[in-house]
Amino acid sequence: MLEQSLASIPAPDTVTAKKRYQAEACVAKHVGDRTEQQDRVAVFAHPARKGTLLAVLADGMGGHSGGAMAAEQVVLKAKQNFETFAPASESPEDLLRSVVDEAHIVIKLTRFTSEQDPHSTAVVFMMQPDRADWAHCGDSRFYHFRNGKLMTRSADHSLVEELVRKGRLDAESAARHPNRNVLLSCLGADREPRVDLGHVSPLQGGDAFLLCSDGLWGYISEDEFGDVLASHTPRDAASTLIEMARHRARGGGDNISLAIVKLVELPPKTVPPRES
Repeated sequence: MLEQSLASIPAPDTVTAKKRYQAEACVAKHVGDRTEQQDRVAVFAHPARKGTLLAVLADGMGGHSGGAMAAEQVVLKAKQNFETFAPASESPEDLLRSVVDEAHIVIKLTRFTSEQDPHSTAVVFMMQPDRADWAHCGDSRFYHFRNGKLMTRSADHSLVEELVRKGRLDAESAARHPNRNVLLSCLGADREPRVDLGHVSPLQGGDAFLLCSDGLWGYISEDEFGDVLASHTPRDAASTLIEMARHRARGGGDNISLAIVKLVELPPKTVPPRES
């Protein structure tokens, strides 16, 4: 059920970075009550840049195998573009947008070579020393918590969330709405994908970042996410959250996927005393 990936990323010792952190990361998936797993999720460490990682999550749609193929393209494109990321010539926003835009083109092209109509959501998150950036399209979500308190949550590109924003639905009605899975933007559609971007700097110990598909967030509140992430390691948090979602789905659960990146403060370096 769990696919774990751990990376230690100490923040650099600089004048502005007074504290050191270790980033702990975990990815996890569960097929839920579906016959096929069409979610994809991964965490990559940059091959050359210490302290830099990328997490990506995609929820595929499009019939048998079509959704899995679309989600796989998102992860593949994220890995390719991240490995060639060069901050001197490319901004974090440019990198994240390129992943979504290029994956969208590839997914659209597969419609001409297969009988499926593949689509996918996308959440892409990059952490560098003392900075984090993210992008999303669709209704897979990105959350940033700090010591259990919600700092940021991405807005779903869905019909229901649009109705909530316009005041035509409340949150309780939205959760039971029959069209809650209708998307207004995704990868592989005829329209160009909408890409929402965000960032945070500086980072702090206690920061926790969560990427997840609707198979998870549909059953767990923001307060519950914050409590679990603040009190557990990423691996234990992933297991706990999946167990909660599976219990509440009552045999009707969707695919579940998630990635967690959590910053843990390290003790300061000690300088040995000079010999007299």
